[in-house]
Parts: sequence; structure tokens; C-alpha cells
Amino acid sequence: METSNGAPPAPGLITRETPVGYELIGVTKKAAIQLMGSRLWGRFNPNHWDPVYAAETGLKAPIQTGEMSSAYLSEMCVNHFGRNFFVNARMVCKYVAATLANEVITTHGIVREKAPKGDGFRFKVEIWAENEAGEKKTVGWVEADVEV
Repeated sequence: METSNGAPPAPGLITRETPVGYELIGVTKKAAIQLMGSRLWGRFNPNHWDPVYAAETGLKAPIQTGEMSSAYLSEMCVNHFGRNFFVNARMVCKYVAATLANEVITTHGIVREKAPKGDGFRFKVEIWAENEAGEKKTVGWVEADVEV
């Protein structure tokens, strides 16, 4: 099997032969408080990096920003869609539970739809991120064109 440019597909890359039901290999990340307090992610809000402040506002621990979960899901999608994730793709997420400092988050994805489009297909993948206890933190879906 070759890609449209004649090169073999990268391992794990979604291709026109990928079936509905295919499970993406996720990424696993630790919600490290050092990152949660960086200027990129949450420095403006002490709920994201200060345990004392977080406790005073009723939280068990500082909470990770939603953008961090989206970044984990995006990394998984790039691993499977490659450059197709950056052209006419769409990702929709909903944050359903707070990710607490030091939780280990793993992303998941399952191909739910595969529709013909042009010379290729438009894939729709259900995606989610959950902690080590299996509690979903972020849910959503992504659509991307492959070999269109």
C-alpha cells in the first residue's frame, strides 16, 4: 500500500483502508503542576497551580486547563492523521470533569464513520481523555479527510 505521493504510510497512520471501529493508540500524560502553572497554560488563574488557593475555592487540588486535554487529544490525532489533521479537519471537545494535578490522563479514539469524499474518505473519530481510574475528563470527536 502507498500514499498518494507514492511513499508507504507511516505506522499507525489512518489510510483509505482503515475500517470503522479502528481504535487509535492514545497518548498518556501526567497533569504536572509545573506545566499547569506555566504562562502557556494557566498562570493567570491560581486555581491551575496553587494548592492552597485551589483548596480555598473548594477544589481537591489545582485543576488542569481544558486546553491541556485538547492538546493531548490533538497529539493523538496528529499521530494518526499526520498532515491531514491540519487541512480541513475539525475537532470538537467538551470538558466533562476537572483534571486534577498529578492525575495520569490517557487519550482514546475510535473511528465511527468513514464517508467517501473525492478520491478518498472523510473519517469521523470519537475521542476522549480519561484518568487512571477510567473517569472521562474530556469527550468529543474529530473529522479529517484522508487522500481526498
